[in-house]
Amino acid sequence: MEKMIFVNLPVRDLTAATSFYEALGGTRNPGFSDEQTSCMIFSGAIGVMLLTHERYATFTSRPIGDARTESQTLIALSVETRDEVDQIVEKAAHAGGKADPNPMQDHGFMYSRSVEDPDGYVWEILWMDQAAAAGGPPGE
Repeated sequence: MEKMIFVNLPVRDLTAATSFYEALGGTRNPGFSDEQTSCMIFSGAIGVMLLTHERYATFTSRPIGDARTESQTLIALSVETRDEVDQIVEKAAHAGGKADPNPMQDHGFMYSRSVEDPDGYVWEILWMDQAAAAGGPPGE
């Protein structure tokens, strides 16, 4: 069985977060979603569980941090083309996100931009030329 990764995120507004993650390229799986949870599928191996604060609190006794003021994680999502990076960042920004909270990166063989979701989680959207990347960064 292929390993899967599920990123679990506490969200303030489930409807707004779901709209943002649909714009980011996810598809809501109704079988694992309810009034407190949206299961967003990005591929056969990648899922993002959006959980209301009340639901998230049932999984941990730790306080829920504020991703708007503290960096907790930086999640990267690869796409097929360089143009798709720009398209997804702009689409996600129009769905309640904030484009480019971190500087754009352009290394020729790799291009990335970031987008912040409504709760402050930052997603890096990146394209990489796999053949060129196999040689490593220029100058190494």
